[in-house]
Amino acid sequence: MAVSMGQLLDDLEAETEMIRALVADLDDTGVATPTPAAGWSVRDQLTHLAYFDETAHQAAVDPAGFRRDAATLMDLGDGFPDQVAAEHSHLGAEEARAWLDRARNAYLATFRGLDPRTRLPWYGPDMSAASSVTARLMETWTHGQDIADALAMVREPTDRLRHVAHLGVIAAGFSFALRGRPVPAAPVRVELVAPSGDTWAWGEAGAADRVKGTALDFCLVVTQRRHVADTALQVSGPVATEWISIAQAFAGTPGPGRPAGAFPRTSDGSTP
Repeated sequence: MAVSMGQLLDDLEAETEMIRALVADLDDTGVATPTPAAGWSVRDQLTHLAYFDETAHQAAVDPAGFRRDAATLMDLGDGFPDQVAAEHSHLGAEEARAWLDRARNAYLATFRGLDPRTRLPWYGPDMSAASSVTARLMETWTHGQDIADALAMVREPTDRLRHVAHLGVIAAGFSFALRGRPVPAAPVRVELVAPSGDTWAWGEAGAADRVKGTALDFCLVVTQRRHVADTALQVSGPVATEWISIAQAFAGTPGPGRPAGAFPRTSDGSTP
């Protein structure tokens, strides 16, 4: 999936605008609205994005400082994102929006000047600058889904979902290893219908294990924002079935996901 750095950043900027539109009119009570992520409010979703935008920016401009600060943060244990949220739970709506704006704008400006192949430190293995942008886009879309669900709003899916879907596919082995399970050797074919109507495909065409459906349904599952039972995804084969039950496009410890029945089942994947 060859995409230019400029296009990646344009897509991240467009995804950012969708977040801004969701929360633009919220007051302090509105940002305190609980989201489907247990214990997290809309404000927590915003401050999470802002905080890790700032650390991603630091990774680009001050790698040594990032490594020092990241080590301190990770010493807090696997729950450090919850601690970050708790430390900023006092912020009002305007403060949370302003912080995200500052952090995201600084990130975008800096990364527009980077070679996409530049290696940057992160919480775990180093990654390329292009991979950093893709990860920020996935995080923005994912936490935006939590906000949309909390506010009972529906976002129009776009072909920017391809970035999220791609991360979900290439993280398949990671999803198994993270849970201490052997990574299967059998290939899985993934065929998705994009919002534009195009078909996106990964894996061997003749693979017995397959996942088919809409890009939206797939992205909701691999970001653990929907249980596969609440989507119209078609999953066949033992490897594909096991993978889709634990799929996770994001780094970090395994998340609890969403229980089956938490959301109305999609009939064709057109509505999140």
